[in-house]
Amino acid sequence: MKAFVFPGQGAQYPGMGKDLYENSAIAKELFDKANEILGFEITKIMFEGTADELKQTKVTQPAIFLHSVILAKVLGNEFKPEMTAGHSLGEFSALVAAGALSFDDGLRLVSKRALAMQKACEAQASTMAAIVGLDDQSVEQVCNETDGIVVAANYNCPGQLVISGAVDAVNAACEALKAKGAKRALVLPVGGAFHSPLMEPAREELAQAIENTSFNQPLCPIYQNVDAQPQTNPATIKQNLIAQLTGPVRWTQTVENMIADGALSFTELGPGKVLQGLVAKVNREVQTNGYDKLPE
Repeated sequence: MKAFVFPGQGAQYPGMGKDLYENSAIAKELFDKANEILGFEITKIMFEGTADELKQTKVTQPAIFLHSVILAKVLGNEFKPEMTAGHSLGEFSALVAAGALSFDDGLRLVSKRALAMQKACEAQASTMAAIVGLDDQSVEQVCNETDGIVVAANYNCPGQLVISGAVDAVNAACEALKAKGAKRALVLPVGGAFHSPLMEPAREELAQAIENTSFNQPLCPIYQNVDAQPQTNPATIKQNLIAQLTGPVRWTQTVENMIADGALSFTELGPGKVLQGLVAKVNREVQTNGYDKLPE
């Protein structure tokens, strides 16, 4: 079975999507439509902006979403997923690509999500840190024993887990994890504590928008971040999407479940190759490839 996966925040790069715009009428039409919906020229920042300009959350999330979804549309018959998933923000790309959400509604939700997350980040000093070289249970245990808010946020692949929370608590957990044998405990250059309880104000804001948006049954099952299970029911998909902002991204478990359910190949659509690397670390037997530009 063929699985398609969609990247999340951090995969962006200057010039992303430019070749799509210049070489595909479908892509040009969708990018121009996105500028109208967002109320600013995101294409100018994507194609000509600096890495710093692209790093603004209000730009980053829609930019990666657009790159991913437009690639799926441009691929036409080559995009025939039998299962799909996305990492954090990528879950929205997966839903639109698989027909559960319209392009316009997906972009509006992603834009609202980005702004709500930015606001939550500004409300309290918070951060995330990558922990390498420890098993998940050890990391979870240290988070539970640390004072303050710090939780396991991204289960990226075996031996690589990202924690998230208040700055002091994350720093304390990093020291405890290093003492416990972590090879690395590296605070990440992010704006705040994504996928932690500190995103609750953003979750509430996004919940209302998601509830008011029409979702369809997707063309194929989507394996969602919060439970790593295949979903096709629009009501369940909505609830999991809302829970995702404060819940963890169970990427390791998602890939394992997709493989157990028959996935033989994983194709990443969007900027970069991050997910191809993570999938290979979960299971070296499956095929991985990706499109970040138009296929030749």
